[in-house]
Amino acid sequence: MTEEMTMTQTISRRSALGSGLAAGAALAMPRIARAADQTIRIGVLTDMAGTYAFLTGEGSVLATQFAIDDFRKQHPEIKVELLSADMQLKPDVALAIAGDWFDSKGVDLLMDLPLSSAAIAVGEMAKAKDKLAIFTGAASSILTGERCGPNHLHWAYDTWGVPHAIVAASVKDGGDSWYFITADYAYGQQLARDSASFVTAAGGKVLGEARYPFPTTTDYSAFLLQAKASGAKVIGLANGGVDSNNCIKQAAEFGIMASGVKVVGVGLLVNNIPAIGLTAAQGVRLAEPYYWDLNDGTRAFGRRFQAGMKTGAMPNSAQAGQYSATMHYLKAVVAMGPEKAKASGRAAIAQMKAIPIQDAIYGTSVIREDGRVIHDMHLFEAKAPAESKEEWDVLKLKSTIPMGQAFRPLAEDGCPLVHT
Repeated sequence: MTEEMTMTQTISRRSALGSGLAAGAALAMPRIARAADQTIRIGVLTDMAGTYAFLTGEGSVLATQFAIDDFRKQHPEIKVELLSADMQLKPDVALAIAGDWFDSKGVDLLMDLPLSSAAIAVGEMAKAKDKLAIFTGAASSILTGERCGPNHLHWAYDTWGVPHAIVAASVKDGGDSWYFITADYAYGQQLARDSASFVTAAGGKVLGEARYPFPTTTDYSAFLLQAKASGAKVIGLANGGVDSNNCIKQAAEFGIMASGVKVVGVGLLVNNIPAIGLTAAQGVRLAEPYYWDLNDGTRAFGRRFQAGMKTGAMPNSAQAGQYSATMHYLKAVVAMGPEKAKASGRAAIAQMKAIPIQDAIYGTSVIREDGRVIHDMHLFEAKAPAESKEEWDVLKLKSTIPMGQAFRPLAEDGCPLVHT
């Protein structure tokens, strides 16, 4: 036996002995002490450079970090780590990262997912691994409908709640014929379907739809001219992010709004309005459960967020929702203990349902049995340039839809968890 082999065996024996002593010591530790040593890991899987980057991205990560920072001040004994990654708006990339996070990085909660098709797949993965996913960036209402699951929640808005607030008001004001321009993927398709159902329910008609390839389309002129030629009083944009910005800008360039045709972005968020500019966007309606200038609480969070953003942007409902969801999850961790929280995503959801949700973001919220988090929804209209006092003073409140009416009724959602 060589000296090198002897040294290796000696080190191995010492390591084994040390590991055994450490394991024995760990077993001898009280359960509470060992649980306190377990780190809760939260992963934000978002869009850092694509169509939805300015609606989620850096802002989603920042809002989540704010929640973790605030939680640490109250509970320094519980360790929390934040991971973030760019899913590149590709479902396969999202699944690869999610699988690595769940299996190798010890991530307990995965958040954001601004691509509904990826969120659906990650929801299934969370179910299989008994982890937890909370979707703020994804919007398809299917996530709490036929693709609901016991291991994910839908926190901010969805393709039922947002157009429900917008379409009914538009039809009531005379916009009773619609033509949709739709991003051809899960979110856009569901947004168009939900919106069209509200048009017909309100007594209006849908005259047609044009679907465009996502996310490769940048020129919408042919779709806009086709929509105008249909004779529809309203052109509904079933898209979001940069796509909505470009559609509205190009519609203004073609004089579509000037001709009396309304252009309605049923997937718009507050961030779209400064990007479009109030000259083109004035009068455009949008619905969100959060706006930075609603009250003292929303203003305080909005100013804090703005100070932390390199762009000086205000948060939208999805980004603010990251703070709301993270804080509520961490409250559940305290109530059940990190060990149990890490052991089961389903148990964490059960604990989250047992704790009242009250915060400065949405006010009062309730987690339904289908995983939909309900809260009030607000209908806004973009201000005229002369009405705005600063860059982000862009919306005026038209009405508030109470939580019980703001989201799809539980009896109609088709969720297998509820309707067996």
